[in-house]
Amino acid sequence: MAIHEECGVFGVMSTKRENVAEFVYYGLYALQHRGQESCGIVVNDDGVFSSYKDLGLVSDVFSKDILSRLPEGIMAVGHVRYGTTGGTTRNNCQPIEVNHQKGKMALAHNGNLSNALELRDKLELSGAIFHTTSDTETIAYMITRERLRTPSIEEAVSNTMNLLEGAYSLVLLSSGKMIAARDPYGFRPLCYGQMPDGSYVAASESCALSAVGAKFIRDLIPGEILVFSQNGVVSRKERCGKQKKKTCIFEYIYFARPDSVIDGISVHESRMHAGKLLAESYPADADIVIGVPDSGLDAALGYANKSGIPYGMGLIKNKYIGRTFISPGQNERLDKVRIKLSPVKNVIDGKRVVLIDDSIVRGTTSKRIVKLLRDAGAKEIHMRISAPPFLHPCYYGTDIDSEENLIACHHSMEEIAETIGVDSLGYLGVEKLSKLIDNNEYCAACFNGEYPTEIPTDLRKDRFEGKLSERV
Repeated sequence: MAIHEECGVFGVMSTKRENVAEFVYYGLYALQHRGQESCGIVVNDDGVFSSYKDLGLVSDVFSKDILSRLPEGIMAVGHVRYGTTGGTTRNNCQPIEVNHQKGKMALAHNGNLSNALELRDKLELSGAIFHTTSDTETIAYMITRERLRTPSIEEAVSNTMNLLEGAYSLVLLSSGKMIAARDPYGFRPLCYGQMPDGSYVAASESCALSAVGAKFIRDLIPGEILVFSQNGVVSRKERCGKQKKKTCIFEYIYFARPDSVIDGISVHESRMHAGKLLAESYPADADIVIGVPDSGLDAALGYANKSGIPYGMGLIKNKYIGRTFISPGQNERLDKVRIKLSPVKNVIDGKRVVLIDDSIVRGTTSKRIVKLLRDAGAKEIHMRISAPPFLHPCYYGTDIDSEENLIACHHSMEEIAETIGVDSLGYLGVEKLSKLIDNNEYCAACFNGEYPTEIPTDLRKDRFEGKLSERV
């Protein structure tokens, strides 16, 4: 059991027919941190859809030869995936494509529906046949059903949003339009920008806009639908203001890239502030502050600035291996920690070290990182976590689905410190989360158990893929 990012979406609406797949490729490359299981691109060339999807990283799946086979077009949508519903199979790669009486659709989805199973059951009983096990196909079916009843794709999306519960940031293509939509809670980020030539781009994070040279315009408001066409952009807000905003706080702590800005708040600055708050709550008598790359570095710098303890690069990350949390199994994850991180012995040998990381799930990774530092000569290790303890499952796109796998559910802070082998341990207080973003418009259900939506009854990520002998 480990924490995983959910997914990343990227779409482009060009002003002319050109190599839009290349823009999407670079956008997905910038969003690779959000999902490393699979990726895909769909190009719309005057109503004809061409696509390529496969398991693997963006750079591995999309070779120069593969990209050259995708045609030019005026629209394209792409996706990087870690599946919080559905297994790691080629069938579950996105974007999902649908052909129907009124045209075509390609859909990319970031998030997780909390009522996915309920909706899927109703669709199957009405005759729908599913080819994947992800909740994205459920959304695609719902939109298609509404599209057959309505005069436009945007009307179909709006009607569908009234039936969906949970987290979803969508970018989809119809035959003639690109649509971007964010759920009424705003759980997951979604923004858009414009290229120098007037082309529009929509993406999960602002860092992807920068990667293709687009100027950031703004984030979508929770519940907003943006309609991109050759006539420009139209905003629909009939689904806005239906719910209180609940952006996932872990986007700021871990998920997002530090150079991104989400809803006007710098991810880097929020992590720096988490480090400062930790220094106030859990000071330490130490010689150096180091962070666990990547998301622990900003918080470590904040801790060092506030405490006056020098900041150092005590751990070096191998840039050519994926994030440990992305690994699909615990056994594989154990082997990757030492490959992924290397201690800088000259920095930490004989030192009292403050070690900053973003979270502790089982404690397996933390224990092995601590051992690396001990083996490199650390005299003392005082671990500080820039998030509160995980105590509850997440149903909105973070792969935390069982309290039995969360170490903080079964052990006190002192017991956890002993288990992972540190001299002291401190977590960011759950009451301090609002200070990271200067408001209370966030979801912290994985920390405090306060869920914005009804809790689903079937919690298994692979609920559609179990063997007959394993089904209840």
